[in-house]
Amino acid sequence: MQEERSVQSEVSGYISNLLRQHFGKGPTSVYVTIKRPYITIHFRGFVSPMEKILLDKGEWKRVLETRGFMFNALKPEILNEILNFTQLEFTELYADWNLAHKTGMFIGVMANEATPTAYEWPDGAHQESFHALIEQVNEAAERKPDRIETFWLSNRTLLVKRSGILVGIEKALIEDGYVEILKLTKRPLEQQLLKDAPLSDALNREIIEAFMDWNFDQDLGYIVFVLKSEIRQSKK
Repeated sequence: MQEERSVQSEVSGYISNLLRQHFGKGPTSVYVTIKRPYITIHFRGFVSPMEKILLDKGEWKRVLETRGFMFNALKPEILNEILNFTQLEFTELYADWNLAHKTGMFIGVMANEATPTAYEWPDGAHQESFHALIEQVNEAAERKPDRIETFWLSNRTLLVKRSGILVGIEKALIEDGYVEILKLTKRPLEQQLLKDAPLSDALNREIIEAFMDWNFDQDLGYIVFVLKSEIRQSKK
């Protein structure tokens, strides 16, 4: 346990320094969760002085575009450093940002497949109801997923993997090179649908935030829910 906490601390410190170096300001806190084949890195208090000026002028798309370019450039370095700290080879890395809350999330994925049965659902949380709600959200935004898998990485971190989610118009936009524009359009829509769905009732936990990103080449998407650790009673 001590070794695990040390690794998490090293990854946390590295990410904090990396963001400070490239954005001029680091996050106030970084929370790392590792459960093979996933790693999530949740950080708070992250908006640079220049970004704040742009956000005050309503230029949030420009901020997201700049972060997207920077993240893609830094991705190989981040994956390599995570390998050095954890001795685990994560082959994919995703990112999402909540500018209003000054938070963000990195999601790392190893090449080997996860087994959902190894991620048991906690008492009081209702997997079937939750999956049904995720299906409804996805169907409202695009189409019913071919497959939904859920992985409890900790009592505060729930990862959802959705496979077979893209519709024809989205595939055409991707082929024409409009990947970032598609993400900028999909995120606010799906975030609002997630907020409107009674997901907290199915989980018996309050949802603090949700982050998402996609692998369009593989036609799949990830959602990470950051939760309150306290269990609440189900509504009847």
